[in-house]
Amino acid sequence: MPKEALRVLRMGTVDYGEALELQRKLAHARIHGEIEDTLLLLQHPPTITIGRAGKRQHLLAGEEVLQRERIGLFEVERGGDITYHGPGQLVGYPILDLNDHGRDAHQYLRRIEEVLISTLEDFDIRAGRRAGLTGVWVGHRKIASIGIHLSRWVTWHGFSLNVDMDLSPFQWIVPCGISGLEMVSMASILGKAISPDEVAEHVTGHFSRVFPLMNRGSGLIA
Repeated sequence: MPKEALRVLRMGTVDYGEALELQRKLAHARIHGEIEDTLLLLQHPPTITIGRAGKRQHLLAGEEVLQRERIGLFEVERGGDITYHGPGQLVGYPILDLNDHGRDAHQYLRRIEEVLISTLEDFDIRAGRRAGLTGVWVGHRKIASIGIHLSRWVTWHGFSLNVDMDLSPFQWIVPCGISGLEMVSMASILGKAISPDEVAEHVTGHFSRVFPLMNRGSGLIA
């Protein structure tokens, strides 16, 4: 399988559990050289996920609230603490073989941050990193979260970028396990509506630039 190949799948809105199972299958296939590097771009219905470093006390909502608000809850193998996914948030799951891109998990995280920072710059949003923390920030507010998992140096899980979403459900968690953390979206900064599909185009372009890949085009899955 040629290493300079990237398949981009833009999938619309996908249930978290379905996306998780798809990632597992794709990661297994990538480990065995059956597919090329793949980037999934999608949105999720309201969902809270807790990563390996997560603590249940960072989930502030009880079962009644989750049921009333129809918010799914998953404990997963990705790194990081607790986060929320919902409509209007662009989620990316890169399935990459780091044997082709450098076997360095920390460098991989920084490169994902670079993709997101460059994407935000395209929309005149000045974003950056914070020392000792993973993710992308606008001032003291967090606009993108990252949590990954590696299997034989193949990546899965990934990043979420708050594009144009209802941020109020973040009140039911301690985002990323950081007390008092304020989340922000592109739309709230720009003061206008913005489409995750438009942002996905920019993410795809910067992903292909930051990683030494040749974009083979986007596949659209209904």
